[in-house]
Amino acid sequence: MGVRRRTLTWSAALSGLLVATILVSGAIGPVHIDLPTVARATLNTLVVPAGLSVETSEASIGPVRAGIPMVDVTYATLFDFDVPATDQAIVSQLRLPRIVLAAVVGCALAIAGTVMQGFFRNPMADPSIIGVSSGAAVGAVATIAFPLALPFGLQTAAFVGGVVTAFAVYLIATENGRTPVATLLLAGVAVQAFLGAVISYMLLQSGESLETAILWLMGNLRNSTWGEVEATLPFVFGLFFLLLAYGRDMNVLLLGTEDAHALGIEVERTKRLLLAGSALITAAAVAVAGVIGFVGLIVPHIMRLLVGPDHRILLPTSALAGATFLVVADTVARSGPAVVPVGIVTAAVGAPFFLFLLRNREVNAL
Repeated sequence: MGVRRRTLTWSAALSGLLVATILVSGAIGPVHIDLPTVARATLNTLVVPAGLSVETSEASIGPVRAGIPMVDVTYATLFDFDVPATDQAIVSQLRLPRIVLAAVVGCALAIAGTVMQGFFRNPMADPSIIGVSSGAAVGAVATIAFPLALPFGLQTAAFVGGVVTAFAVYLIATENGRTPVATLLLAGVAVQAFLGAVISYMLLQSGESLETAILWLMGNLRNSTWGEVEATLPFVFGLFFLLLAYGRDMNVLLLGTEDAHALGIEVERTKRLLLAGSALITAAAVAVAGVIGFVGLIVPHIMRLLVGPDHRILLPTSALAGATFLVVADTVARSGPAVVPVGIVTAAVGAPFFLFLLRNREVNAL
């Protein structure tokens, strides 16, 4: 079976699973809603862009103020099924934003994990390996402990913190235009340790904001909004297609630097692009959902066992599987006797399962 056919077959199957998972998740909650009603309410929520306008939002840090242009998009609905108003409100305004954001975040983390595992040629790698999550955590906790007037507040600070940290690690590890993978890995570990100390100090200084900061650090999708989905979804999709275009190059990099050069790959340029893409997509996910572990570690590994190491197939299938996994995990997190951060669920499920894989599967090579 050709690569394209295998990709389409697996993607279709996983897309169907994701849709089914979203509908079932939408039916689960304190108020039970039957699946046909959830399906109709979900279709009523589907929209298409109908126009846009640009507004200026003012940002300030201390005495410095600046106007930042913000794009406001208006939408038109596609369907108008007859659904009770209460059920429509519960599905479209309370449950679906959280479910869809969980799918987007799971997709982003799985994509980043796939790229990192291929980049480092190590199935133990994950999106946080170059310090993105720690940098985002510093930005978020700083905003919580020492409030700053920024557009979108915490999300902006987390995103900027993650991106700045990733590029700082890259600059530290780069010498004479080359970035050895081992040096990059060690630089990431050192920076994560330092930022961990910074986060601990800020938590001690956070006072009444301590609970909010800890909840964010545990990974939390509570109070998700369509605005967060609207800001994150196009960004994640754009980076996904960019990284997918380099699927063949990632396959060649698995052979080693010398072989990649011999086959015509611009190794350093490709490495920079892969690092930048994975850092940006991880920062976007962490900015809206906090630090959620194991998605970018477990999902790519499972899909590699199922579909093989070809990144042209592995990237899209991991993205869909990651979205499904996080929707399921968040449904469990919000459906128990007490609502818990989704990061607790992913760790509770992911850690034992990964130990099982370590004991029963070959994980020493990609």
